[in-house]
Formats: sequence, C-alpha cells, structure tokens
Amino acid sequence: MTDVKGELHRRLRRSRAHLLSRLDGLAEYDLRRPVVPSGTNLLGLVKHLAGVEYGYFVEAFGRPRPEPLAWMDDGSVWRDADMWVTPDESTEYIVGLYRRACEHADRTIEELDLAAPAVVAHWRPANRNTSLAVLLVHMNVETAQHAGHADILRELIDGRTGPGLTVPGTALFEAAERAAGESEEN
Repeated sequence: MTDVKGELHRRLRRSRAHLLSRLDGLAEYDLRRPVVPSGTNLLGLVKHLAGVEYGYFVEAFGRPRPEPLAWMDDGSVWRDADMWVTPDESTEYIVGLYRRACEHADRTIEELDLAAPAVVAHWRPANRNTSLAVLLVHMNVETAQHAGHADILRELIDGRTGPGLTVPGTALFEAAERAAGESEEN
C-alpha cells in the first residue's frame, strides 16, 4: 500500500525547497522588487507561505504559534500585508521565518494521522472543520502555485529558469530553443 501521508509530505518539502532555490544568488534589491503589476516579489511569496504554514499546520490544530507575526496579529494580512516585506524585515529574517514555520509544520505532520481534526477559522463555517489530509493537499497546491510564481519572477529578474536556473545562451537553453523550433516546423 502507498504511504499517502509520506508522499504528500515529500512533495510539500520538494516545493518548499524549489521556492527557496529561486532566491539563490540574487541581490537584496531583486529579492524585494516587484516585477509584475500586482507587486508580487520573491521575498513576499516566502513571507506569505510562512504565515500559511503556521496557520494551517500549527494554529489549525490548536497549537500556539511560537512567534508573533505582526501582519497576522494586527489583521493586515487581509489587506495583503503578507505579500511584501517591510524595510525592517531582512532576507535572513524572512527565510529563517519560513524555515521555522516549515519545521513546526513538519512536526505536526509527523505527529498526527491524516484523519486528525483541524479547524481553519477563516474558512467558511461549513468548511472550517477539516483534517490533516485536506490541509496537506491544500498546502501542496498553495506551495507549488507560489513556487511557479517564483519561477516566473526569477525569469523576469535575470532570465534564469529551470531546476538549475538555466541561463539563455547555455547549452540547455539552446537545446530547448532548437526543440521548440523543430516542433513549430512539424
């Protein structure tokens, strides 16, 4: 039989690592700068997901969040305050916050069964009562979606894409270009 919980957890960890890899090698300015009209930026995505990890895998199970999150505590999260970083929030703080949130989430995931009950206070009343299984699926989608956003932001910043952040002009990039050209001819 397949270990569903283990597989969901492995995939979540993979998406988390992918998201963080999009920050590699960038200057502080590029990590913070909005590159699309919505204002989305790389560190904002990481900050957002830190709060979501704490919300779904810590607070939803009645566990106390181990550190304050100003944007959650003052309610400004509902005005997208979690999608951008303030000048006093360093890259080290945001990345560390995300890693700590993931560590706490991992403990919850490891300690509880998929059927463990959870309550997500900001969900509609009919859907608030849920389970670890549902939240694992939800977080896999959420994290993969934002990792995809990070891929696009990174490409807009410096043109780098792919697992190894493929740069235009490299052999891998040129092979992909050739393959695309051949498919257009057929």
